[in-house]
Amino acid sequence: MPQIKTVLFDMDGVLIDAKDWHYEALNRALDKFGLAISRDEHLALYDGLPTRTKLDMLTRSRGLPAKLHGFINDLKQDYTAAITMDRCRPVFHHQYALSNLKQAGYTIGVCSNSIRRTVQMMMDLSRLTPYLEFFLSNEDVSRPKPDPEMYTVGIQRAGVTPQETLIVEDNDHGVAAARASGAHVMVVGSVNDVTHARIQHEIALAEGRA
Repeated sequence: MPQIKTVLFDMDGVLIDAKDWHYEALNRALDKFGLAISRDEHLALYDGLPTRTKLDMLTRSRGLPAKLHGFINDLKQDYTAAITMDRCRPVFHHQYALSNLKQAGYTIGVCSNSIRRTVQMMMDLSRLTPYLEFFLSNEDVSRPKPDPEMYTVGIQRAGVTPQETLIVEDNDHGVAAARASGAHVMVVGSVNDVTHARIQHEIALAEGRA
């Protein structure tokens, strides 16, 4: 069996507990137009998708005027940045996991459907940036998750094969993208599941050593 050489992480819900932050920021922007969505609806339909994709869906389902997309998107990103600055903090077990993986020689990357500015800010505030070889945002691909392009590009950037890659994901759209890339996939329920011990166990399973 091939050895795992690269670990790619989704960000929201995996390394950063930001699902509610994105929901709050989007709803704050949508509420100005009387189009706020429920949390259950967000988790069921919109979780893990880029903001512009969410706005396209709202245009089709609820008649949001397309001419408002740019304004709402910019407003949402500003709200996300403010919430992130207020709430994003280092998490020890994530720093410990990535530090140990890097020390062991694994290539580490983050592949997120968020915009580049948000990924950079969250990685910096969580103090995970020093452990990363690279990160990819929705601005670095033409087709965001659930399309596998982001993970295919990440695997190529790492210079490895899908069989040498473990992807850590949490939501349906991201898991679909990860599996379609051909890589090994570790599915987590929350940021609390992303521990060094769990990742090492998944690597062992992928390599057939468990």
